[in-house]
Amino acid sequence: MLVLTLTAAVKTLHPPHCVDALCIGPTPWQMAFLLMGFMFLIIGASGIRPCNLAFGVDQFNPNTESGQKGITSFFNWYYFTFTFAMMVSLTIIVYVQASINWAIGLAIPTFFIFASCIVFFVGTRIYVKVQPNNSPLTNIIQVLVATIKKRKLTIPEDPTVSLFNHVSAKSINSKLSYSNQLKFLNKAAIITPNDNINPNGSSGSRWTLCSIQQIEEVKCVIKTIPIWFACIIYDVSLMITRNYTVFQALQSDRRLKHNSFQIPAASYTVFQMLALTIWIPIYDRLIVPCLRKITNKRQGISILQRIGVGIGIGIFMMLVAAVIETKRRDVAQSKPTLGIERGKGVISSMSGYWLVIQMVVSGISEGFAVIGIIEFFYEQFPENMKSFAGSFFCCGFAMSSYLSSILISVVQRRTHEGVSRNWLAQDLNKAKLDYFYYLCMWIEVLNLIYFLMVAKWYKYKGSGDETIDVPSEDMPTTHKNIV
Repeated sequence: MLVLTLTAAVKTLHPPHCVDALCIGPTPWQMAFLLMGFMFLIIGASGIRPCNLAFGVDQFNPNTESGQKGITSFFNWYYFTFTFAMMVSLTIIVYVQASINWAIGLAIPTFFIFASCIVFFVGTRIYVKVQPNNSPLTNIIQVLVATIKKRKLTIPEDPTVSLFNHVSAKSINSKLSYSNQLKFLNKAAIITPNDNINPNGSSGSRWTLCSIQQIEEVKCVIKTIPIWFACIIYDVSLMITRNYTVFQALQSDRRLKHNSFQIPAASYTVFQMLALTIWIPIYDRLIVPCLRKITNKRQGISILQRIGVGIGIGIFMMLVAAVIETKRRDVAQSKPTLGIERGKGVISSMSGYWLVIQMVVSGISEGFAVIGIIEFFYEQFPENMKSFAGSFFCCGFAMSSYLSSILISVVQRRTHEGVSRNWLAQDLNKAKLDYFYYLCMWIEVLNLIYFLMVAKWYKYKGSGDETIDVPSEDMPTTHKNIV
């Protein structure tokens, strides 16, 4: 951020201002300096975003009731502060950059980052620091490689006695129960004459022999993938609604009480964030305690139930957006308009306040689903894979962004037979954006059905399954049966 601030503050680090429509582009070294700032920003963000949640969760003791409740509230309040910061950056910071000075607008977040570094390092001595224990990706690959090597072997009738089981005393991961889900991976724990076991009971080579504990940890990751796919599809609808609400606002009446001041079209997404920041404290302090009394669960409802509710509200969000868009277009075509939006078309006299409704519903849906998704990954991944869970979550958002772009491109190609039939024409009064919203709604309906199916199949970490539920620490650590 300091480098980016310097590009705006120092004249020699940016091109001169345009004079009489004549603009001079940046020199190669000016562009290189700017790209260097972006590179530092990417490196810093890639180190912070996957790890800050994991580090925050490490400060709570998951073995106590107060610690478990604290973790649940932490996810809610983390997303609250994250959304609030985004809302401030999209309003106050953007206003300073656009209306006052770019250098000042960039210097403000630079100062906040510097202040946050000071606060972070001041508390270094009181933090709970969990030491890293092996590479999580290596553990996953080892189990897969060992499974492939032993794919032709048959799992013994009594796997709780015959399979290799060794839990390192240095492991920071909680002991997991043996389960029959993804049973084929259990072949990696079959002991053969070629396998070596060290005097301390550990495997001589994890690439050929893995313990039940290691296999169950890998299962924890693989079992989340079907849920992850459902979450990606859900995020697609969020991104589409957020993007096209801006286009709807451009062709709506954005005036405040018929005054000359107009709400910027891009600022309508702030209403989603505002609804989310208001909803999170209400949910955490009022609704969750009431649900605890009914369900006797520390979260009020289970994590998957929370995600399912969010997806269901997301379906309702798309329905609301479609109905409002139909009303906006009908008003533009049947009643006096308010002028022409350049590059778009006539401006409907429908008040832009109607768009706030779909943004509020979107914020509530996000408050259920997205926070539930974050909590789901961090609770279901093994303790040494918490930062990997953060990366998993961020990659899901990136994939949903790509999928939303692909969906928009496909719809544009399939409906671009004429201006009147193009669902996503530049002029929304001639488009069928409401049809596109209905399409997204039905995609979300199918996604909800898929989610309910995989959620019913899913077993939470450490819960075992209905066939065998043997805690790994209760399984024998001596192995006489060798295949």
